[in-house]
Amino acid sequence: MDTVTVSPKYQIVIPKSVRSALRLSPGQKVQVVYYDNRIELIPVRPARSMRGFLNGIDTEVPREDDRV
Repeated sequence: MDTVTVSPKYQIVIPKSVRSALRLSPGQKVQVVYYDNRIELIPVRPARSMRGFLNGIDTEVPREDDRV
């Protein structure tokens, strides 16, 4: 687990290991979420990069007979 320090301007530096694992790049936007007394940073990905991420998913869902 990495620890960061909040600067006097309330800035932090994301550790290199995390930047590399998430493939973050300079200027990329990140959502900041306050949840359950913690801060979560979620990288914003362009919709185009999400294309095909559900490829191969099983779309067969059991349905009730009256819902065909």
